[in-house]
Amino acid sequence: MSLWSSFSREKFQRAINEYNNLLAPGSDKVLWKHLELVFEDNKYLRNIINIANACIDLKHWPTHFKMSWSIIISKPNKATYNPSKLFHLIILLNTLEKLIEKVIGKRL
Repeated sequence: MSLWSSFSREKFQRAINEYNNLLAPGSDKVLWKHLELVFEDNKYLRNIINIANACIDLKHWPTHFKMSWSIIISKPNKATYNPSKLFHLIILLNTLEKLIEKVIGKRL
């Protein structure tokens, strides 16, 4: 028996509305506006909620959600990446993973 109650549509809708559509897409290339469109259809949203609930019930975080891309952006007017102070590192995570993690984080 799980002590964790199932996620609701409202929690996911609130989480998606809090994201800025100008943010970079995740490693899966999915934009937040794509998820907003998906959420218009209850069938697809229900499937996403089922994935989140299954992660909690099974105490398992899928490998696909654990993968990320690292992108190095050099600072202006710098020809080399040495030393490390001369670049910015940006980590791109799976967009769906970020959403589910945000909903879980809000609950905690």
